[in-house]
Amino acid sequence: MFDSLRQKGFDIETRNHAGAILSIDFPKISGELESALHDLCIPAEELIGSGGGEALSTQRLRKRLYEQNWPKHTFDFRLIVDGRETVSNSHEIDHVRRGASGTVALEIEWNNKDPFFDRDLENFQRLHAQSAISVGILITRGASLQNDLRAIIQRCIEKHGFIDESDMVDSFGMKDRTRRQREAVQKLMEQQTPFAEAFSKQFVSDKFGAATTHWQKLKDRIDRGVGNPCPLLLIGLPASIVTE
Repeated sequence: MFDSLRQKGFDIETRNHAGAILSIDFPKISGELESALHDLCIPAEELIGSGGGEALSTQRLRKRLYEQNWPKHTFDFRLIVDGRETVSNSHEIDHVRRGASGTVALEIEWNNKDPFFDRDLENFQRLHAQSAISVGILITRGASLQNDLRAIIQRCIEKHGFIDESDMVDSFGMKDRTRRQREAVQKLMEQQTPFAEAFSKQFVSDKFGAATTHWQKLKDRIDRGVGNPCPLLLIGLPASIVTE
């Protein structure tokens, strides 16, 4: 299962027998997800240009999943004792796919603050405990993509020949940079760092830093047992899906 994704460099891990459950009870649903991810690609320019909203690559993946009947869904949970409601919770999930054997829940954390992983995993745990879902799936930036982001962005700037941030705002559709961000790049350039290298270093540190959602942050939580005992499928998007 998911061999084509592994061959493309995707990080794939399962916990609590999720692999067996998906392959036996949800083979069609697993195939839909594998196909959607196999076709996913991200132009390097989008890594720089996306800002102030959901990334275009995430929007495309969501659209593909919506078309295959993976809608957003809010689970409502109420506990009533002797006619009196004592507990009321709701959990909104990015994508939910229902099948004859049960329900699969999926969250995409492309570039959020890493505590969102705790929220997602704890939601999966609660929903599984109530038999509302059979498997929880989390998609985030993979290890190779996180490690290669600076080099990818530097090559993209060098390819386009940019030597100033103002030109990039118009060409890539970037949101306006703050004074602090511009000054950080300028300081590196004053130390004889070329513009492409200076910008990529500051940009990746600021936008895709260690405290954002990526593979290692997810693995840290899984290794601590967050989300147990819900069956989990973890997917990391690799550098190979970026087109330069």
